[in-house]
Formats: sequence, structure tokens, C-alpha cells
Amino acid sequence: MKYKINGREDALIIVDVQVDFCPGGALPVPEGDKIVPVLNEYIRKFDSAGALIIATRDWHPPNHISFRDYGGLWPQHCVQGTKGAEFHPDLRLPNKVLIVSKATDPKREAYSGFEGTGLDEMLRRFGVRRVFVGGLATEYCVKNTVLDALKYGFETFLLEDAVKGIDVNLGDTERAIREMLEKGAKKLSLTDIEYLMAEC
Repeated sequence: MKYKINGREDALIIVDVQVDFCPGGALPVPEGDKIVPVLNEYIRKFDSAGALIIATRDWHPPNHISFRDYGGLWPQHCVQGTKGAEFHPDLRLPNKVLIVSKATDPKREAYSGFEGTGLDEMLRRFGVRRVFVGGLATEYCVKNTVLDALKYGFETFLLEDAVKGIDVNLGDTERAIREMLEKGAKKLSLTDIEYLMAEC
């Protein structure tokens, strides 16, 4: 099936494409940087159509509960104001991008871009009905963002060529994709976007 971008009702959500989640970072997703050129093409298409573009970021305080030193699972990563928390330098975010910071409360984990951020209200304010989600990592922040988008009633698409997983346990990524699709998400890739529908 082919899809066209509706600038008034569609939003591109880029999840956590940050230095610390790419090779050389504190919590790297294997080949996480390989999705950057693909995401840039999505950005170009959605921006040309006048659609909303949102970039989420982990924006942790240094004593965040997710860090091993504070009882969590992960090494310290994406600490507010550090190089590791910056977006990947090759990610071409437009000037009008809306940045959503998550996991800012030291006592609360937040994998989803919707959790504690007001993202659902923001999307509704802009009249968004469909969201297209890509980024890092497939089985954590991407999955939780997709599932929350579905929960809030948005038609939700997983950009299968613009996600990468960590696979802490072999098969985690595949299981996450299967769960998202079973819950109602649809998957697509760049070749499924037929043409742009610019809206004034």
C-alpha cells in the first residue's frame, strides 16, 4: 500500500537519535547511526509536505533511577547538557522541529515519548491524526512510544527501515516489532510513500 503525507494531519516522530545511543556512545545501539540517512530522507519528505516533525530525547538528570549507580539497568547516558545527550551530528533536523525531553524526573523511568511530556496534547493541538515513528531503540523507546500513540488513538506507523534495536536478549527486536503490529501499528518504509501532498 502506498501512502501520501498530509501536512495538516501527519507527524513524524524521531525517537532518541542521540550520541550516547550510537556507536561510540555510552549505551550504543549496534549500527544505530545507520538509520540517520534514512531518517534524513523522511525528514525531507515530511518537511516538504509541511508536516509536524518532533524529535524526542532522553534528558536525564545525573542521578536518574535508570542508571546502575542508582539501582537501574543501564550505564549513565544522555545526561542533560552533555555531549552524549545531543542529537547525532548528521541528523538534519529542521529549524521548526519540536523537541520533546523525557525521563527528566530522577525518580521515574520513561521510555515513551508520551510519558510525562504532554506529547498527546501537543499532537491534538496541531490537529495530528497519524504519527510515523522511527529511531532508537526498537524494543524500548520506539516500542513504548508506538504503543502509547495507539493508546491515545492515533493511527500509528512504524518506519521499519528507520529503527534499530539493542537486542539485549536475542530476538527482543523481532518480538517488539511483532507486539507493535499486533497492537495495531502498521509498518512502512520509504518506498511506501508515493508522493507528497503539500497543505497550505
